[in-house]
Amino acid sequence: MADLRLIADIGGTNARFAIARNGTYSGLVHVEVARYSSLYDALIDYLRKLPLAMQPSEAAIAVAGPVLGDHIALTNLAWSFSASDLKQALKLAALKVFNDFAATAMAVPYLPEQDRFLIGPSNASARGPIGIIGPGTGLGVSSLVPHDGHWVMVAGEGGHVTLPASSREEDDLIAVLRKRWDHVSAERVLSGSGLVNLYQAVCMLDGRPAQPMTPADVTAHAVAATDVSCVKAFAHFCALLGTVAGDLALTVGATGGVYIAGGILLRFRQAFAASAFRQRFEAKGRFADYLRRIPTHLILEESPALFGLAKTPLT
Repeated sequence: MADLRLIADIGGTNARFAIARNGTYSGLVHVEVARYSSLYDALIDYLRKLPLAMQPSEAAIAVAGPVLGDHIALTNLAWSFSASDLKQALKLAALKVFNDFAATAMAVPYLPEQDRFLIGPSNASARGPIGIIGPGTGLGVSSLVPHDGHWVMVAGEGGHVTLPASSREEDDLIAVLRKRWDHVSAERVLSGSGLVNLYQAVCMLDGRPAQPMTPADVTAHAVAATDVSCVKAFAHFCALLGTVAGDLALTVGATGGVYIAGGILLRFRQAFAASAFRQRFEAKGRFADYLRRIPTHLILEESPALFGLAKTPLT
């Protein structure tokens, strides 16, 4: 139907599909991308299960990777495709592809208050550009800039900036990680696999054998305080995220706030709020006062990219 839009959020591990109409969506389905050999196969599988009255005429797709032209390759998934070929194959009148964190950024102006969990001090008068950062399968970064009463979306690949250290212990952790990678990016620690990388590096520095752990294992042990290395890894994770988020705020002049997305922290919002995140966010020397005025929020909306895709015009 002419007023129906297929929306999709394609990550390195999971994909979410839904049908949007008038800025809201329904028919949400979560799938593991490993089940499919291509984006086309995953989309066709979803569309075939929809009733005829729910068949869309257009699509907006968010992907975890740079969108620089017609040919698109995901960063943490061996999928690539041509946007124009996909539009033709799906017989759509319109199809637009966005970076996943650009789509997440598009959701921020529409988030209801109950989907914003404040970390640190509030500032009701905060206005200006907004930064968005989020650890998931990778580390997404984007921003919004106000212009003539509208928001201009700025996509980027800030998750691949060089990871900064703010202490001797972080110097040592990065030195351990540098034995595995020539370039230790922020994503190498501020992501699901990155949390495990941190845990393993902590174990190495402490002279303890690392146990087989998933990201969920590390966070569960950290919050329950049942493994000292997991506790340290999660603490470093939150502190380093604060440092990188503060760098983002300074870089884009995010006086309107910084928003944290991604699934890792949603179940641990109180532990995250009690962490060193906000302290490290503000710890920028002469610009500490500047950063104290910038609010930071955890996004509680489970699928902010889909929310953004549903709200944003394609023309």
